[in-house]
Amino acid sequence: MKVLLKQVYIVDPASPHHHSKKDIFITNGSIQAIANNLSDAADKVIDEPGLHVSIGWTDVFAHFCDPGYEYRETLQTGAAAAAAGGYTSVLIIPNTKPVIDSKSQVEYVVQQSKSLPVNVVPIGAITKNTEGKELAEMYDMYNSGAPAFSDGLNSIQSAGMLVKALQYVKSFNGVIIQLPDDKTIAPQGLINEGIISTRLGLPGKPMMAEELIVARDIKLARYADSRLHFTGISSPKSLEYIKRGKEGGIKITCSVTPYHLTFCDEDLLTYDTNLKVNPPLRTREDMLALRKAVGDGTIDCIASHHLPQNWDSKTCEFEYAKNGMTGLETTYSVLKTILPEITEDRWVELLTKAGSVFGIANAAISENNRADLTLFHPEKSTFVSKEKMRSKSFNTPFLDKELKGHVLGIINGDKITLNS
Repeated sequence: MKVLLKQVYIVDPASPHHHSKKDIFITNGSIQAIANNLSDAADKVIDEPGLHVSIGWTDVFAHFCDPGYEYRETLQTGAAAAAAGGYTSVLIIPNTKPVIDSKSQVEYVVQQSKSLPVNVVPIGAITKNTEGKELAEMYDMYNSGAPAFSDGLNSIQSAGMLVKALQYVKSFNGVIIQLPDDKTIAPQGLINEGIISTRLGLPGKPMMAEELIVARDIKLARYADSRLHFTGISSPKSLEYIKRGKEGGIKITCSVTPYHLTFCDEDLLTYDTNLKVNPPLRTREDMLALRKAVGDGTIDCIASHHLPQNWDSKTCEFEYAKNGMTGLETTYSVLKTILPEITEDRWVELLTKAGSVFGIANAAISENNRADLTLFHPEKSTFVSKEKMRSKSFNTPFLDKELKGHVLGIINGDKITLNS
């Protein structure tokens, strides 16, 4: 298939055409020409004023629930949601049934991914059945297509187990992903511990539960001289630890979610279960500190933490509602809405850096390279509605809201997905 992009603004520091408006001609998934006024015959011509293009975006942490929980999401619906949100690659967590803790489970995802519009990349479990007791066969999973390892929603509690994992993956340059949460601290906590939790009469969870794990794991990563990525960071103190660790040469990176940048615990006064997440939403001051860290470069990536839940798991009392919200389809628009002052260069960096962190970097926008592109409009708006959502679940607080920024679609090799 031949595709012609007319006068698109290229955002790619690795490309010789960075910050220029060019035509891009793509044939059978490969960029054949980048120039002005191309007139090659094409099967599809995309000509929209103000359209931007970057290398394909990569998400760090999403749950596609397949196998075992297909009533929430499947690989097919999750991939469709990712494509609609501008992602060409998505790392999916292993908390399925059965857990992605073996070569065969990794291969299942890899094989299914071949027919999907995006590259669905499995994260292998660190421990068998994500129980934190015994290391899984990470080397076999790595060879089968898992570049990173995590127990996903189950934070590794044992320091001894985590340091073994860090030492294990070092031999093949794997990466450990940790969602920092000390489960022995306020295990019944539902929201951030503070004034709001007291007003609502809900048990609180202090930021210390996150900060202790971050501080501990940084020391373990330094000891093992191995690679560690923290995701879902919600505490300014955690960011301070990470920043100091990076300055000390420790191989750590971190990501933050769109919802920790958008909401704070004050938004829970309505008991909206879509805002029940882990780590919980923090104070307004903490939220603003995270926004500042996005701008100053402390945060490496944006992670959607796309966690679909079925209707029954959210339409219930706050205490019984499950954690998480969907996020792949709204990430870019949410970011543009809350932080309009951040440049497109920085947004593209935050949405693509995960590719290089996890060894799945996309080729630059240059002639003869594979076409792995995200097409987006910074100035257009997006209306979030059930009718337009591709995900199987609708547990998002952004339903029926107008957001700034619009993703037109993706070109992933010879697979093209465009939003209407």
